[in-house]
Amino acid sequence: MAEAETQPAEGAPAEAPADAAPPLQPIIIKKVFEEDGHAGAHGGAWKIALADMMTAIIDPDGFPFSAKQTAMLERLTPQAQGGPAESFGSSQEENNKDGPSDQDPGKPSGSGQGQGTGGSASQKQDKDNFDKLEKDLKQKLSESKQFEKIKDQVSITRDSEGMRIEVIDKANFSMFSSGTADMGGQAAALMSEVAKSLKPLPNKLAIRGHTDSTGFAPDSMRNNWTLSTERADATRQLMQGAGIGSNRFTKIEGVADTAPFIPNNPADPRNRRVSITVLNQ
Repeated sequence: MAEAETQPAEGAPAEAPADAAPPLQPIIIKKVFEEDGHAGAHGGAWKIALADMMTAIIDPDGFPFSAKQTAMLERLTPQAQGGPAESFGSSQEENNKDGPSDQDPGKPSGSGQGQGTGGSASQKQDKDNFDKLEKDLKQKLSESKQFEKIKDQVSITRDSEGMRIEVIDKANFSMFSSGTADMGGQAAALMSEVAKSLKPLPNKLAIRGHTDSTGFAPDSMRNNWTLSTERADATRQLMQGAGIGSNRFTKIEGVADTAPFIPNNPADPRNRRVSITVLNQ
């Protein structure tokens, strides 16, 4: 006959086995609800994290993703409100801490402005002087019977260097004897008048001699290079003798037949000439 199992009385605690684990402690969950309903679900920590992220631009080293965060703020913050502009992160602000920078559009460039002002004044003075000089020379050529036959051989032009006065040979008139630097009487008188007109001016002078393509004999020790240079220097000597100071001359050169007045005919006598350039100040 089977033994009857003894059941504990209802409501009485059951005896735990000797080797059983101690009973688990109850877990108490406390829920705190706020009025907006969302703060309780997510907590308030996100507000602090976002605030840290928004202010981390002040100290980029304190935020591991400062470059990305900066780019985000550049896109989100209008420049008109003082937010980061295109120059953010550069040293522009450091450069400006002691005053306006060179790139400041409100700051005039001192050296450039001074040069510009001085340049404009010099250009105006040169224009006035050149206008007066040209008028004076043309009047002398037209009124003097001495220059009546050669007045058309004087060319006055303006270029980037200044005002150029050229005395040009022709078939029946030559400034110099053939193959020499001996200046003729009419040419010497003309150069003296030019020198008188140039004497009051402050401008420096450059003289260049030109020849045609006619060369010297093969056994000659001379050539058009030396001839053109000698003629340029003969002109300088005459003008200096007429009162032009030696310090006014900046360049005396001969270019032979390399810069012809009549390019399609190198042997044309009009390629023989002397150029006197009154240089810009």
